[in-house]
Amino acid sequence: MTTVLTPARTLRIGPLDIGVPVVLAPMAGITNTAFRRLCREYGGGLYVSEMITSRALVERNAATMRLIRHHESEKPRSIQLYGVDPQTIAAAARIIAEEDRADHIDLNFGCPVPKVTRKGGGSALPWKLGLFRDIVEQAVEAAGHIPLTVKMRKGIDADHLTYLDAGRIAEDAGAAAVALHARTASEFYSGHADWSAIAKLKEAVTSIPVLGNGDIWSADDAVRMMDETGCDGVVVGRGCLGRPWLFGDLARAFGGEGVEVDATLGFVAQAFRRHAELLVEFFDDEDRGCRDIRKHVAWYFKGYPVGGDLRARLATASSLAEIDDLLAELDHDAPYPGEAAEGQRGRAGTPKRPVLPEGWLDSRELGEAASCELREAELDTSGG
Repeated sequence: MTTVLTPARTLRIGPLDIGVPVVLAPMAGITNTAFRRLCREYGGGLYVSEMITSRALVERNAATMRLIRHHESEKPRSIQLYGVDPQTIAAAARIIAEEDRADHIDLNFGCPVPKVTRKGGGSALPWKLGLFRDIVEQAVEAAGHIPLTVKMRKGIDADHLTYLDAGRIAEDAGAAAVALHARTASEFYSGHADWSAIAKLKEAVTSIPVLGNGDIWSADDAVRMMDETGCDGVVVGRGCLGRPWLFGDLARAFGGEGVEVDATLGFVAQAFRRHAELLVEFFDDEDRGCRDIRKHVAWYFKGYPVGGDLRARLATASSLAEIDDLLAELDHDAPYPGEAAEGQRGRAGTPKRPVLPEGWLDSRELGEAASCELREAELDTSGG
């Protein structure tokens, strides 16, 4: 795991001094308090919550209220909001600000999954310029002293790009930073991120930080992205799955303080156990915490000599004691396997036609029919 060291680089988002120019991307079912705390133990950065549905927050849905809680060690605190209605998103931002629930708010305009885009949300929404502007302006005003940022994609597909217009609108509306996942919604997570789009956005948006996202699998990738695009910081998602110590590598690569690790199998086993322990604490339920860690097994042990039978048993463990017994069977002296453990993590998927509201692409302005659909979409109170 070679790491390119550069002169110290920092990141400032509004009044927040992040220290190192690194942000943990929101990932559903992943970036809960437990994972954020674990990543933070290795290095600094801005650690963002799972995506929170604005309507669910306004209605004070029990699951949502749990998701927005932060551990006392988490500073600064960050929450990402999703929604399609300006008033509802503004109301959610106001709750966060007035009840001191976070120090930073991010707005999700990058999610490509069908259940979000079919409602006109996520990466579909910036196509409607007026709606996008209204959401950002009203959310910024409602957030008050709390800096608000925007995370987005290049657009819906290659023929319907939105990121340059959206970046300028967000800048004019008072956003504290913009982040670009350099893929379209139709690309999902397939292929290679188009870093040249990040460079173009940096040229278009000049008064606030521009952050780059996509294909950062190592600290070297992060340094290279900043050097090639001129962006002000990086957003890391799938690259840290099963590898929370990546944030130590990133911090050190950018001249900050970060934990340097020797990623033997024994070290990875300890990190996995720590993650499970934090999940149990987060859920306040040992069985649920141990069930949640199951999806992380393949990511943690990617490339290591861990047999299929043992992986399967780890993926069905229901107590910390059972996990301890299984981890004891590993060869803790097995060294870091190098290339076999590096590269892409998580599902890439394949390019697909985005699922959009009927007639969504006919105009960049929001018609009455689409407006009615959006109001119905905001009735979702399922939580984050």
